[in-house]
Amino acid sequence: MIKQKEYARRRRQLMRMAGEESIIILQAAPARLRNNDVYFPYRQDSDFLYLTGFREHDALLVLLPEEKGGKSILFCRDRDPEREMWDGRMVGLEAAVSEYGMDEAYEIKEAETRLRAMLQDMERIYYDLGRDPMFDQRLIGWLNEFRGEARKTFHAPEEIHALDHMLHDMRVYKSREELSAMRRSAKVAIEAHEIAMQICEPGLNEADVHASLLHTFTRHQCEPSYLPIVGGGANACVLHYISNKDVLNDGDLLLIDAGAEYDGYASDITRTFPVNGKFSSEQRALYDVVLAAQAAAIGKARSGEQWQDVHDAAIHVATEGMIDLGILKGSLEDHLESKGYKQFYIHNTGHWLGLDVHDVGEYTIDGHSRELEPGMVMTIEPGIYIGPEEQSVDECWRGIGIRIEDNIAITPDEPRILTDGLARSAEEVEALMAG
Repeated sequence: MIKQKEYARRRRQLMRMAGEESIIILQAAPARLRNNDVYFPYRQDSDFLYLTGFREHDALLVLLPEEKGGKSILFCRDRDPEREMWDGRMVGLEAAVSEYGMDEAYEIKEAETRLRAMLQDMERIYYDLGRDPMFDQRLIGWLNEFRGEARKTFHAPEEIHALDHMLHDMRVYKSREELSAMRRSAKVAIEAHEIAMQICEPGLNEADVHASLLHTFTRHQCEPSYLPIVGGGANACVLHYISNKDVLNDGDLLLIDAGAEYDGYASDITRTFPVNGKFSSEQRALYDVVLAAQAAAIGKARSGEQWQDVHDAAIHVATEGMIDLGILKGSLEDHLESKGYKQFYIHNTGHWLGLDVHDVGEYTIDGHSRELEPGMVMTIEPGIYIGPEEQSVDECWRGIGIRIEDNIAITPDEPRILTDGLARSAEEVEALMAG
């Protein structure tokens, strides 16, 4: 688990970046109604979680860099014995200070009065407009009021700065504690994928495999970091397939894209394997192309390389492989220049990974692809998808979708594969399924 000293360090770093005469405001994610009086399972806003570790709704964080060392103030619900009978123990004001490291804590109903006073005589407000239109209106209304009064009594803030640029750049670089949490989430996801491979057989339903994944996550006190994709046969060619309800047929491949979330941190793994435990010759040939593309991309996932270099390495190998198999016609150079490979290689080769599955952070800086640095974590997930009605290829390739995805931490030396240990090559996959 991430310790409170880590959250405190993050808050201090953000306050140093904001500078004196600034105020930083973040809101917790709201509880969301599913239907009638039933709510969706609560998930804290990732930015709020990153700075507090606090997992309750109806909360507001205020950071004041001007205080010595900075001051952290949390507005939240106080403990309510009657409410706790229904929903369980609440953190409350006392524990917000003693357990969550806040300097001060107040009831959420006091936030408006106290926050209005805190805003006075500040130069800058750091707050992400657009997340909560109702709060946006209140904040802008206060500032308009202040400007009318300020000339006589106090100085009103003149600027509202987006918080996400500073905060999200911090989140790109993972600490030792964060990497430890991500390794834990990866370990649970690896076990879930292994069990899915071992139970898979013709006649099973995608829903059976989906249930197996959820069972493994829950048993380890994790939850899915996103709704799993369990796509058999041509369903694997639907990139965001989540129906997960079709029968698995002998001779088809099964694509599983599923990750676990531990302490807020996500893993994100994809494996594609034969339902009957044995690749056909065509499936094996195309699988090896995707695997080689992933290996080339991982080889480029090094400090000093650029994000685009990782994608380009995978594209080069995948395109060459599709030409060799007769799936693409023409020269490698022509397809790379015209991006003809996009007919079957549809998406980017990866994304940032962290508190969000598609984690925050820029991919380009000043118009140039971002340089990779130690502490960054990314997925590498090349994929080739040939629809069942694709007439430009031989029939043997139609309805095949293959993606292989692993989680990579950038280090000063070799890339670290956080999801290493899960069968990846065709031989490893077949051996695992046979076992």
